[in-house]
Amino acid sequence: MDGLSLTKEYINIVKENPERYYKDYIKTVEKVKNSNAKYKGKPIPFLYQPMFFTEKDIETFNRVGETLMSIADKVTKKYLESPEYRKKFKYPKLLEDLILIDPGYDINIPIGRFDLFYGEGNRFKFIEVNTDGTSGMNEDNIFSNILLETKSMEIMKKKYKVSYFELINSWVEESLKIYSSFNKKVEKPNIAIVDFTESGITAEFETFKKAYIKKGYNAVIADPRDLRYKGGKLYYKDMRIDLIYRRIVTVEFIEKAEEIPDLIEAYKDGAVCVIGSLRSQIMHNKIIFKILHDKETLSFLSEEEKELVKNHIPVTEEFGGDESLFEKVLKDKDKYIIKPIDSFASKGVNAGRDFSIDEWQEILTNCWNRDYLFQEFIDPYTRPFVQFEDREPKVRDFKLNIGVYMYNGEFAGVYTRISRENIIFGREGYFSIPNMLVR
Repeated sequence: MDGLSLTKEYINIVKENPERYYKDYIKTVEKVKNSNAKYKGKPIPFLYQPMFFTEKDIETFNRVGETLMSIADKVTKKYLESPEYRKKFKYPKLLEDLILIDPGYDINIPIGRFDLFYGEGNRFKFIEVNTDGTSGMNEDNIFSNILLETKSMEIMKKKYKVSYFELINSWVEESLKIYSSFNKKVEKPNIAIVDFTESGITAEFETFKKAYIKKGYNAVIADPRDLRYKGGKLYYKDMRIDLIYRRIVTVEFIEKAEEIPDLIEAYKDGAVCVIGSLRSQIMHNKIIFKILHDKETLSFLSEEEKELVKNHIPVTEEFGGDESLFEKVLKDKDKYIIKPIDSFASKGVNAGRDFSIDEWQEILTNCWNRDYLFQEFIDPYTRPFVQFEDREPKVRDFKLNIGVYMYNGEFAGVYTRISRENIIFGREGYFSIPNMLVR
């Protein structure tokens, strides 16, 4: 039993009785529409089919996640100890200073999601590592629960034990566990989920807020500009804040630093526990893929860690300096993608094969010597998915982006997006697919 064979089995179920499952699909669409699986107020697109994983897949994710976290710890240690090594990251002084501050607990990446092109077993390549602002948990859990109730999944559940990856309450538990090791902890912390109002995923934040409250804690959603630092304590309105679940992506944190002086001062003083700390940016910034391939980094990694880097992390270089690099990326356009060193939601990411040579040249000219990276193009793995057209099921191959969640250093669950396009990790042009563990 593997994911692909389970997928084919599911598609055959739908194809055997198209009318029955089309009607069920319409009901499912309505359930999703009425749920809070929304981004910027709009329902997130999905399909009437889950992504199936087996226990063998989970073993792979555990092994890869454990190795990646070990690499992250070694790279972070080197960053903290070596001023020379820090220069590779080219961080502004404020960010560097904040990274060097002890966050008051031990784990460098409290929450993260590493995105993979995954073809089962040892066939995978990293797309990127997300730490700050890691998202998608709410929509996955909503879609999973809705799809588990469909008529098609009823058939699958008669034959297999099917479950989903609970990602909300499990994070609440792990974040509180991390807080319990904070060097200035209080008995019952007041919690703030913090992001800039214009950037935050409101529906997801509300779900986490309710989960903290249900657990017995005071919890609020706060814009960092509304936090006030006085008398050695951080406040949101009249509530003292002891624990911040940080959803602000670091690039925005630094860009808007002048707007959030109270939060920064409280962080510097260690007056509030911020999960995750600014140290998580070391693995989040896309330049990390270049740095991992550097000889200096490889020199302090174990053989297993080196193997992961060499075989599974795409070769990445800065796009600037020597003019021959420009010609190389231009001439062999189908071999490369270009991406900003630090961005999110796939902003500014382009694949050469999606453009004519003239269009590609214009893109490259605009990116040259402007904090961009070029990277080898990885052809994503695919899997067949069923879509309804004119009440009939149509089966098409979609490219897969598998996001593997790590909570407090341990595997927590999966987030899948699929697309027909080459760039499939933005916030548009993709379907979000619920994930099922099949035993």
